[in-house]
Amino acid sequence: MKTQGITALVTGGASGLGLASARRLVADGAKVVISDLPSSQGEEIARSLGANVRFAPADVTSTAEMEAALDLAESLGPVRILIHCAGRGGPVRLIDKEGRPGSLEAYENIIRTNLVGTFNTLRLTAVRMARNDPIDGERGVCVLTASVAAYEGQIGQIPYASSKAGVVGMTIVAARDLASKLIRVCTIAPGIFDTPMLARVSEEARKTLSASVPHPARLGLPDEYAQLALHIVANQMLNGETIRLDGALRMAPR
Repeated sequence: MKTQGITALVTGGASGLGLASARRLVADGAKVVISDLPSSQGEEIARSLGANVRFAPADVTSTAEMEAALDLAESLGPVRILIHCAGRGGPVRLIDKEGRPGSLEAYENIIRTNLVGTFNTLRLTAVRMARNDPIDGERGVCVLTASVAAYEGQIGQIPYASSKAGVVGMTIVAARDLASKLIRVCTIAPGIFDTPMLARVSEEARKTLSASVPHPARLGLPDEYAQLALHIVANQMLNGETIRLDGALRMAPR
């Protein structure tokens, strides 16, 4: 699908992978709605990206808020691209330092944002896309975000890893489900990327993480995610696939 003149929704668009994707889309001539939490800097970022960008404050787990974000996007034109980057992490062990069971509440909160939020965003966006007139044989493209933790989660990543494994499992089923509507679905599974989620890590830890990547031995750049997201949009034969973007990284237990 060509991006020139189309409308895209980017969740988690106020920072990191989402912001990089929004910038790429704007540079390619798309109209973009970036959706992020009300506490984000989304309004200021949208203004900085130009006249073809709007901000929709929304929690991806809220049907009403995501419907409002899609309404805003459709005010710019039919929504044909979704790049879903919204997500969160957080450590949970099965047995905590005091020997108690790990927090069920923390586990549920991460699952709700990362997995339920993905399903909610995908289902609501797909309904809008299914109403579009086909262009070059398709009505829309959805790019979801998982993680290499879906395959090799580290100790303390149980909720994050299982939520991202759920997104991986969702991908082929969603692609099959939406094939009759001429909507494609793919997922990117990034390795260790230089995003706000990693900002609280010390410089020494960042060097260690960088060295763990076989080649290139560095943190991934958000724009590298954006480049792949836009390639998925452009390449019609990419469908139902989860693509690792990790420099050949395979995560160790710790």
